[in-house]
Amino acid sequence: MERSKLDRLSELTRLSRERELTAEEVSERTQLRNEYRRLVTGNLTQQLESMTIIEPDGSVKKVSDMKRSGEDQG
Repeated sequence: MERSKLDRLSELTRLSRERELTAEEVSERTQLRNEYRRLVTGNLTQQLESMTIIEPDGSVKKVSDMKRSGEDQG
């Protein structure tokens, strides 16, 4: 996410503490928040899927393989 969008999101959040936001500002803030959430969630998912787990018996499992095989299901 570009720095300008993050700055704008921060500005809208700051404004919301000082006064009621207009409908346009609320809509803009919602769009920026959703974009930020998608990026953070995607980044976290990518990081987690690139990790490996070393089992007590010494075997190594990739988290992405566990997800595909259904091992992460309770």
